[in-house]
Amino acid sequence: MTHYTAPRPPSAAEARSPDATLMFKEAREAQSVVARQLAANPSVIARIADRLRRAPPRAVVTCGRGSSDHAATFAKYLIETRLGVVTASAALSVSSVYATPQLLAGTLYLAISQSGKSPDLIACVQAAKAAGAFTVALVNDAQSPLAQLADEVVPLEAGPELSVAATKSYIAALSAAAYLVAAWAQDRALLAALDPLPDQLATAWALDWTPALTSLKDARNLFILGRGVGFGVAQEAALKLKETCGLHAEAFSTAEVKHGPMALIGPGFPSLVFAQNDETYDSVLDTAHSLAQRGADIWLAGDSTPGPKALPVLTAHPALQPILMIQSFYRLANALSLARGFNPDLPPHLNKVTETV
Repeated sequence: MTHYTAPRPPSAAEARSPDATLMFKEAREAQSVVARQLAANPSVIARIADRLRRAPPRAVVTCGRGSSDHAATFAKYLIETRLGVVTASAALSVSSVYATPQLLAGTLYLAISQSGKSPDLIACVQAAKAAGAFTVALVNDAQSPLAQLADEVVPLEAGPELSVAATKSYIAALSAAAYLVAAWAQDRALLAALDPLPDQLATAWALDWTPALTSLKDARNLFILGRGVGFGVAQEAALKLKETCGLHAEAFSTAEVKHGPMALIGPGFPSLVFAQNDETYDSVLDTAHSLAQRGADIWLAGDSTPGPKALPVLTAHPALQPILMIQSFYRLANALSLARGFNPDLPPHLNKVTETV
């Protein structure tokens, strides 16, 4: 079951400047978190990658909830585009509620978690091990039940995260997934691109996305769009706007939005679009322009082009650009939460650790 805290409005002390919140302070730590992670994990990453090359899995199954599941979406696109291994997200209740055995022998079972304590996550990893899967946990708490259970553990190295909204731990999960895939695929370009990532995160944090506040402060509904490796951060951004800003935001692939959701678009309908500079870029940009032509208020995080309003982004390896974009977004989300009268550190009805059966 899920445990909830009672909702309450922010106190006067909490109605403070954006840089005083825990969310701000913890998200800003992403630079040092990723630097620490990259320094701590070469041996475990190399060991896992070597095993995966020697005994290639027939498929990958990811396991996570909330922000961790969005990190799994990012991992899915990296694994499938760089290794060609079919990757799918587990339906956790199949193991935790229905207790149905699954044919997981010969698969890589990749569990992602900040706390490593949720009962349904533990049940799924136990079931996967019993079925013959190779289980790997990307987990922040290296002493957690999940870490004790998995065959291999990649510590996220995010340190304590006190704000209910996950920020630095989510970015740590993305960088860990990228590191693992790069080593597994022996992708030298991606491995080299990870070295400057900590400094790039610091630069991304300083980018100014606040012009979007004008559009979003009084919004009631919002689309967050992305595609490919950028879709996972679109999912994460939509969750954060629900969680910290009380804003009904929905994430869609720019391909999927044309299959029905486009009907909601009208004059002034706000949308935030993530467009990393890879093979998906042109199609994402085309969709953004199409929505703008229907009157939507489009903010584009991507290379600046005429049309949609541009949010600044860094030039980086296309697989890592979404990580930098979500870092810039977190600063915007924190400011937007306060502007809308919320406390980003204590969203109503939520606890830091959600224990779902």
